[in-house]
Amino acid sequence: MATKNTLLFYPTVFLTEDDGQITVRVPDVGVATMGADYQDAIAMAQEAVGLALEEETSYPDPSTPLDVTLEEWESPENVQVMIVAYDLAEYRRHVSKTVRRNISIPEYLNNIAKKNNINVSKVATEALEEIVFG
Repeated sequence: MATKNTLLFYPTVFLTEDDGQITVRVPDVGVATMGADYQDAIAMAQEAVGLALEEETSYPDPSTPLDVTLEEWESPENVQVMIVAYDLAEYRRHVSKTVRRNISIPEYLNNIAKKNNINVSKVATEALEEIVFG
């Protein structure tokens, strides 16, 4: 399992359906979705990977395109395997809502933070991200 780096590169399987839709799956993560075209399919795959991994701190190691096994409904004639970048930090920034959480800090730090207009929530968020994701 990979850790820390939130920019991940996984082989992604694109299957062109008879109606022109693109079925896309990311075998290393175990997700599949669809898109109207390649651009939409990539966006949908990025969202699916984000949903699957958003609360994880370690991620599946990427395989290579040569390691990908086609499913029984896929054939080399209608499948393409490409490496796609999945940016989990970007995904988290766009989908995460903030939650209110009370914390206790020493009074002197609170006074210094107020005096210097330091956003304690931002500092706490950055510190937690550093601890969790490195």
